[in-house]
Amino acid sequence: GSPIPPEERRLRDKKHLDDITAARLPPLHHSPAKLLSIEESIAIQIQQKEAYEEMQAKLAAQKLAERLNIKMLRFEPEGEASMQYREVRDED
Repeated sequence: GSPIPPEERRLRDKKHLDDITAARLPPLHHSPAKLLSIEESIAIQIQQKEAYEEMQAKLAAQKLAERLNIKMLRFEPEGEASMQYREVRDED
């Protein structure tokens, strides 16, 4: 037989796989992994740790507020209530 060009062989192998299995690789949504220097890796880990600790602190404050039954109300000094007495009315 004559040698098969690589592109044709690739297409034939792909068709063969399509015939014998329905399994597919999931689409790649993110860029592939890349190597980082130790310094970059440490900086990212520190940043992630700070973000995690901040989220933990917010969650702890929220749980404490719920346990103590503290209600946070909106305070709008320039809101609707302060404008009600300022309405201009026709005296006619």
